[in-house]
Amino acid sequence: MTDKPLFHTVSEAARILRVAPSTLYRAIREDAFPAVRVRTRYVIPVKAIEALASGATQTGGVLDVARMVEERRVERELAQRWR
Repeated sequence: MTDKPLFHTVSEAARILRVAPSTLYRAIREDAFPAVRVRTRYVIPVKAIEALASGATQTGGVLDVARMVEERRVERELAQRWR
Protein backbone atom coordinates (compact mmCIF):
# COMPACT_ATOMS: atom_id res chain seq x y z
CA MET A 1 0.00 0.00 0.00
CA THR A 2 1.23 3.48 -0.80
CA ASP A 3 1.24 6.56 1.38
CA LYS A 4 -1.33 8.22 -0.86
CA PRO A 5 -4.70 8.62 0.87
CA LEU A 6 -7.81 7.00 -0.55
CA PHE A 7 -10.03 9.75 0.84
CA HIS A 8 -9.88 13.45 1.62
CA THR A 9 -11.72 15.27 4.34
CA VAL A 10 -14.29 17.75 3.13
CA SER A 11 -11.96 20.61 4.09
CA GLU A 12 -9.08 19.06 2.13
CA ALA A 13 -11.27 18.39 -0.91
CA ALA A 14 -12.69 21.92 -0.77
CA ARG A 15 -9.17 23.34 -0.70
CA ILE A 16 -8.18 21.19 -3.70
CA LEU A 17 -11.31 22.23 -5.62
CA ARG A 18 -10.90 25.87 -4.54
CA VAL A 19 -14.40 26.10 -3.07
CA ALA A 20 -15.63 26.80 0.44
CA PRO A 21 -16.19 23.73 2.63
CA SER A 22 -19.79 24.91 3.16
CA THR A 23 -20.34 24.75 -0.61
CA LEU A 24 -19.06 21.18 -0.71
CA TYR A 25 -21.13 20.15 2.34
CA ARG A 26 -24.24 21.61 0.70
CA ALA A 27 -23.57 19.72 -2.53
CA ILE A 28 -23.03 16.49 -0.59
CA ARG A 29 -26.27 16.92 1.39
CA GLU A 30 -28.13 17.61 -1.87
CA ASP A 31 -26.66 14.39 -3.30
CA ALA A 32 -24.87 16.45 -5.93
CA PHE A 33 -21.30 15.47 -5.06
CA PRO A 34 -19.84 12.00 -4.44
CA ALA A 35 -18.96 11.30 -0.81
CA VAL A 36 -18.88 8.52 1.74
CA ARG A 37 -20.61 9.02 5.06
CA VAL A 38 -18.91 7.51 8.10
CA ARG A 39 -21.25 8.08 11.02
CA THR A 40 -21.51 11.87 11.16
CA ARG A 41 -18.53 12.66 8.94
CA TYR A 42 -18.14 12.76 5.19
CA VAL A 43 -15.04 11.85 3.24
CA ILE A 44 -14.40 12.40 -0.44
CA PRO A 45 -12.82 9.64 -2.53
CA VAL A 46 -9.56 10.78 -4.12
CA LYS A 47 -10.62 8.99 -7.31
CA ALA A 48 -13.76 11.16 -7.50
CA ILE A 49 -11.68 14.33 -7.59
CA GLU A 50 -9.26 12.77 -10.08
CA ALA A 51 -12.19 11.70 -12.29
CA LEU A 52 -13.59 15.22 -12.24
CA ALA A 53 -10.27 16.72 -13.27
CA SER A 54 -9.78 14.08 -15.95
CA GLY A 55 -13.31 14.53 -17.30
CA ALA A 56 -12.94 18.29 -17.54
CA THR A 57 -9.61 17.89 -19.29
CA GLN A 58 -10.91 15.29 -21.76
CA THR A 59 -14.07 17.16 -22.69
CA GLY A 60 -12.46 20.57 -22.68
CA GLY A 61 -15.68 21.90 -21.20
CA VAL A 62 -17.49 22.46 -17.95
CA LEU A 63 -18.54 19.41 -15.95
CA ASP A 64 -21.76 19.68 -13.97
CA VAL A 65 -21.27 17.28 -11.05
CA ALA A 66 -24.91 17.52 -9.98
CA ARG A 67 -26.04 16.50 -13.47
CA MET A 68 -23.58 13.61 -13.52
CA VAL A 69 -24.83 12.36 -10.16
CA GLU A 70 -28.45 12.66 -11.27
CA GLU A 71 -27.74 10.70 -14.47
CA ARG A 72 -26.11 7.93 -12.45
CA ARG A 73 -29.04 7.86 -10.03
CA VAL A 74 -31.51 7.52 -12.91
CA GLU A 75 -29.42 4.74 -14.46
CA ARG A 76 -29.38 2.84 -11.13
CA GLU A 77 -33.13 3.26 -10.68
CA LEU A 78 -33.82 2.00 -14.20
CA ALA A 79 -31.50 -0.98 -13.69
CA GLN A 80 -33.29 -1.87 -10.46
CA ARG A 81 -36.70 -1.70 -12.14
CA TRP A 82 -35.62 -4.06 -14.91
CA ARG A 83 -34.20 -6.73 -12.63
